[in-house]
Amino acid sequence: MSSTTQKHRDFVAEPMGDKSVMALAGIGEALGKRLEGKHFDKAYVVLGQYLVLKKDEEGFREWLKHTCGANAKQQGDCYGCLQEWCDSFL
Repeated sequence: MSSTTQKHRDFVAEPMGDKSVMALAGIGEALGKRLEGKHFDKAYVVLGQYLVLKKDEEGFREWLKHTCGANAKQQGDCYGCLQEWCDSFL
């Protein structure tokens, strides 16, 4: 498994609750603002999209790229963060 950021570790350590979309690993202010502009303002809304896509890595990465312009690293960080969160809490 690749090394994770502190942001990733913080996110997967506890229930998601009402966290901002910017709490997700790989999603900084610029991508977060773009996602918010498309009504993906909370981490749980992005989680919903991840689940709608049946946790499919390729589909989720593609969705992130098209929705907010995330690059490959950002896509991977966000996917890994949600994947690990789901493994822990679902």
